[in-house]
Amino acid sequence: MSLTHDEALLAQVAALPALPGVYRYFDAQDQLLYVGKALNLKRRVSSYFQKDHGGTRIGHMVSKITRMETTVVRSEAEALLLENNLIKTQHPRFNILFRDDKSYPYLKLSGTGREALPAVVKAPQPPHYPRVAYYRGGVEKKHRYFGPFPSAWAVKESIQLIQKVFRLRTCEDTVFANRTRPCLLYQIKRCSGPCVNLISPESYQADVRHAEQFLRGETSALMREMESRMMAHAERLEFELAAEVRNQLSALAKVLHQQSVDTAADTDADILVVRVQGGRACVNLAMVRGGRHLGDRPYFPTHVQDAADLQALEEGEPVVPVEVQVLEAFLAQHYLGVPVPPLLILSVAVSKALISALSEQAGVKISTVTQPREHRRIWLEMAEKNADLQLARLLAEEGSQQARTRALAEALDLAPDDLDQLHMECFDISHTAGENTQASCVVFRQHKLQSSEYRRYNIEGITPGDDYAAMRQVLMRRYGKLAEALRSQDGGAAGSARLPDLVLIDGGKGQVSMAREVFTDLGLDLSRIVGVEKGEGRKVGLEELVFADGRDKVYLGKDSAALMLVAQIRDEAHRFAITGMRAQRAKVRVGGSKIEEIPGIGPRKRARLLQRFGGVRGVEAASVEDLASVEGISQDLAEAIYQALR
Repeated sequence: MSLTHDEALLAQVAALPALPGVYRYFDAQDQLLYVGKALNLKRRVSSYFQKDHGGTRIGHMVSKITRMETTVVRSEAEALLLENNLIKTQHPRFNILFRDDKSYPYLKLSGTGREALPAVVKAPQPPHYPRVAYYRGGVEKKHRYFGPFPSAWAVKESIQLIQKVFRLRTCEDTVFANRTRPCLLYQIKRCSGPCVNLISPESYQADVRHAEQFLRGETSALMREMESRMMAHAERLEFELAAEVRNQLSALAKVLHQQSVDTAADTDADILVVRVQGGRACVNLAMVRGGRHLGDRPYFPTHVQDAADLQALEEGEPVVPVEVQVLEAFLAQHYLGVPVPPLLILSVAVSKALISALSEQAGVKISTVTQPREHRRIWLEMAEKNADLQLARLLAEEGSQQARTRALAEALDLAPDDLDQLHMECFDISHTAGENTQASCVVFRQHKLQSSEYRRYNIEGITPGDDYAAMRQVLMRRYGKLAEALRSQDGGAAGSARLPDLVLIDGGKGQVSMAREVFTDLGLDLSRIVGVEKGEGRKVGLEELVFADGRDKVYLGKDSAALMLVAQIRDEAHRFAITGMRAQRAKVRVGGSKIEEIPGIGPRKRARLLQRFGGVRGVEAASVEDLASVEGISQDLAEAIYQALR
């Protein structure tokens, strides 16, 4: 056993049972390092502690383990699901991890037409005219949903097809309720005009039913039914109705002909391809829903190389290729929150236990294919080509970004121990004519902007429009506690306290002088502060770098990779500050409605109050006497406003 670990931890390892389960490693700060599964907990976990792993990243991880937790389960399938549930929710540092993406979009057929209107709309309840719409979020039983789709584009394309063939309405319920004549969509034959009763409820319901069949992939049955309907109209001499159905059939046939493959045998399937190169991986997911190929979406996991290295530590276990590890991690993590189709077409074979576990979890039998034929082969080849392209793009972008980081480090004589860990933070100030002042801080590390570490600071207690005071406040708030931790060197706090290698300030000499004062007061290194000063005419590419430690200005050149990186970080800080300021301003404006809700306050009195006190906050801070001094505001009303805003 290892001599570098606590005896209590080694005793816990020695006492583990030879049963299937999940294990979790933690460091001294109680941060989760790694989650793993095992058919035999004792054998698997012991393999980590039985030899010296040297100075590798995995050896570094093992040396940091101070605590361990284990959970015994009944089977390998349970271990698989529990392992990836923990990985997805707790984000351990050394596991293959697929970041949560935005929720998938759906196509929604609303349950009703006008019955969802607010109670204030005094319109009679009309017949049932469902609406087709793009949707994200939680589902409700009163509506029908089709999907998920890989992208918003795929949903919107499907809606356009439904408009073209079945002419279902897409307008909001409030618009639908108040139409007195048909809109442009009716004129261009993309809607049947239910809002003004240009189609009977029975005919509209038939179109809704046909649209549902189309979305479910029941195209053969749908076309037979529509042909029978057309012939029935013709036999009853209803030639105009027969012509309408004929036009629908023609449009539907054209849509189906445009599909690149015949999908009669498969209505729902996912095609998954994994590619690994240069320590990075791409899983490309293509979706077939209702027999139609809807496009694909790439996913790029982190810690791929760490997972491959950890595999080598697991003595006595079969070696699993890294492509299989990546694909299994994706399947187990992705389908925790997304419906699983009955067919998965895979580029590499995965564990049967995993597929069984997914089937049990989903409540449907899931089958997999790794050597498909005919149209399935075409799907797989399309997904493979896209995976290759997406991974090549990622590697090219990362190579370019690493070159920029290196260029900046060389230009400014920065010498971090590890260029991947070069840490930069950039600050910007934004306000509206002095009001709603906010400061932004964006973080750059590992050759990319770390959006999860961005911060906004509401600036208060300064003279409106004083950008220098705002910069002083945000830097004190950002680095004050850090400076204390560095001075105290009190073990845990000092161990985690680390200044960025570079602090970028969006501004010239004035802003840099303020930053220098703050860093001097805090006892921090002035050489870390760099101002990004706009060049002549404020033209992009002419920026100069201003230093707080007295060095001369530096112009890197408009084609410099280093300047491109500085500009990228500076522009992101500006964007983040602007969006925060606008959100704050919108919140204040919406807050003005609170005043109007006070009995006796209408739009005119509200406008006078806001104008006098400069906004909602000013009204909230005003005394009763100040409020009563506004034209139209009596003493009683002033007291009512004062109480209502507190």
